[in-house]
Amino acid sequence: MEDLRSQFPVLERLAYLNAGTNGPVPRRAREAVAESLRRQTVDGRGDRGFFDDLVADIESLRARIAALLGCEAGELALTGATTDGVNAALLALDLGPDDEVLTSDEEHPGVLAPLAGLRERRGVRVRKAPFHELPGEVGPRTRLVACSHVSWMTGAVVDASALAATDALVLLDGAQGLGAVPADVRALGCDFYAASAQKWLLGPNGIGYLYARAELTASLQAPWPGYPVLAAPERALELDLHPDARRLATGFPAHHQVSWALAGLDVLEASGIDAVRSRAAELAGRLARRLGDHVAPRGPSTLVSWRTGDPAAEVKRLRAEGFVLRDIPTTSFVRASVGAWSSEDEIERLAETVQR
Repeated sequence: MEDLRSQFPVLERLAYLNAGTNGPVPRRAREAVAESLRRQTVDGRGDRGFFDDLVADIESLRARIAALLGCEAGELALTGATTDGVNAALLALDLGPDDEVLTSDEEHPGVLAPLAGLRERRGVRVRKAPFHELPGEVGPRTRLVACSHVSWMTGAVVDASALAATDALVLLDGAQGLGAVPADVRALGCDFYAASAQKWLLGPNGIGYLYARAELTASLQAPWPGYPVLAAPERALELDLHPDARRLATGFPAHHQVSWALAGLDVLEASGIDAVRSRAAELAGRLARRLGDHVAPRGPSTLVSWRTGDPAAEVKRLRAEGFVLRDIPTTSFVRASVGAWSSEDEIERLAETVQR
């Protein structure tokens, strides 16, 4: 993985262990953004050629993310963030006062706030259950389960197959999943999968991805009507929507953001995405074993959380030692997001520093 590590200047100074918030920025992404902005500065960004190139790059990005998710490109919409994808799915579904949405006790605000908004607008009942007990908590009124694929708090992995075996629709928050663990939506059996570019895929803030199962999309309304969702923009007032997941899109990303997202994928694919995921999970497991009983129960993921008396102070102390991590608000956890770009030496030094 030395070639992969060489892509990240931040690793020359720091042990960067917070891709679960924002992944490290690769040199190749910086170069791609610079070239896009150079072109926009020199040639402008208002002619048809520029727009056509942007659309072509967007379609390339959709196709490559769809391949990662094991779905068709027509089942993928571009959004602005994971939360945008969650909101899009919730608003597109016809949920009302007779329906229940089940979620877990380990969810990110990016899931909880959209659920609260849905409850306020449509009177939907929202019920929480323990993360590991979700499949058994699905009841006769449960229309949808909305939860994390990988818990942002602990790194636990949801039993997606058991959820898919219930009668409820399943919306997975893949913010800590896509790029970090296998996320084949067919194998997971989910109906929606929302993720973003800036974490494990080394892309920019401001781009998100939403998978929607093809059999559902024709019956879904556009939650954010605008140019990108229209099959016939010249008949916009007729709201002639794309017949596929593109009707769930939330806007056009900027060209330099798309260039950055594509460059991030290039970097990962150069090392082999399967190898990148396996290496990260292996290193995370090594860290968890070194930290022992203080580690929160987790799954085969890239996140390791451990308990400490003052998480914010511990993050500050570790930052002074050259480690970039984060604390999890309202919990006693400090969290490390371990990437394939991490080294064995960094993992050992972190374990020793924590145990001091």
